[in-house]
Amino acid sequence: MAVALSQSNKLRAWWSHRQGLNSAPKSATPADILAQSGWARSVAGCGPYFTLFSRAAISRETADRAQAALEIHELPSVRACTYVLPAEDFPLALTLAQSAGDGEMRVAEKLGVTVKEIDKLCQAVLAALEKSSLDPDGIRQATGKAVRSLGPEGQKKGLSSTLPVALGKLQRSGDIRRISTNGRLDNQRYQYTLWRPNPLRNSKIDPAQAANELAKHFFHWIAPASVSDFQAFAGIGVKAAKAAVEPLKLQPSSKDSDLLLPPSERDAFASFAPPKDPCYRLVMNLDSSMLLRRDLSILLDSKDAKHPFLPPDLLAPVQSPVILDRGRIVGLWEYDPASESIAYLTFVKQDSLLKQAISKTEEYIRTQLGDARTFSLDSPKSRAPRIAALRS
Repeated sequence: MAVALSQSNKLRAWWSHRQGLNSAPKSATPADILAQSGWARSVAGCGPYFTLFSRAAISRETADRAQAALEIHELPSVRACTYVLPAEDFPLALTLAQSAGDGEMRVAEKLGVTVKEIDKLCQAVLAALEKSSLDPDGIRQATGKAVRSLGPEGQKKGLSSTLPVALGKLQRSGDIRRISTNGRLDNQRYQYTLWRPNPLRNSKIDPAQAANELAKHFFHWIAPASVSDFQAFAGIGVKAAKAAVEPLKLQPSSKDSDLLLPPSERDAFASFAPPKDPCYRLVMNLDSSMLLRRDLSILLDSKDAKHPFLPPDLLAPVQSPVILDRGRIVGLWEYDPASESIAYLTFVKQDSLLKQAISKTEEYIRTQLGDARTFSLDSPKSRAPRIAALRS
């Protein structure tokens, strides 16, 4: 969709404003930020930490305390993907996860596993966790023969035993939750514990209306947006997306535009003026400011869109974390643990504000995170070619 440059600048700055990237209340909590900007995609990387740091300079320790207090938590959610989200949204997330179906169960059934077998294993897991929290090895030992190996064929399909199927089912039902063994959001080792009270116990969310509730959240986070933006995020069909959005009575942001926003925000958007001064933020490539957009081209000036570091069609995630200025992608970056510094390139002239933002982010990673992994398999070794290219 072609949009005039002045309109693009306003849209990008507005999205940045709504996302809390231009400024956020200093008293904002992790739950506040996630409610405003959207759920933080968690792939065992540091994305959730950057969501909080980039918007309100929230420290890792503060984020970890919020997770320990169940003010925020990582849960299976939309499309059965995991997100870190605020407590008020736990019931919605679990309802959406249940609606997304059970892919592991479908794989297990092809390997001869029955629903009855998994239900029996679920009861054994719950009985084992009555005594204490356990990691997967501890659960296997406590449940004995109730866990069955699926052999070489199962390993080929990424399912070595029946235990992951049961754990996934119990998480989606709200009966158990997983907790990081070291208390960090970017950890991939977990224990499992009973979740009492179950967040779904008194939930009033009708599974049939969960998509509509998600649409309300989505257009609060990132409007104006298109129905296709929402459809891609929700992972549902065109007809279902239109049905979920229709009750919101959204209005076009401008004449003939497919970008829609709630009527309550129309006047604020119309009178909004982009900040005059740069406002640089270093964010991860799965930050909600980009993840909620189906097409990233509008976040770039046309002269930057064909840069070799960017995906050709701009419908795929950018491989490296990005530098934003009032919503516009103005650069790319990677953290180099060996030198404890950020390698970066920019599409704009570097000024003192940009250098301050980079320095501040370097210090945050060095002193609080130790590294800036985008996902679980990201490593300094795998990142080395991109770091070298950015520096060249």
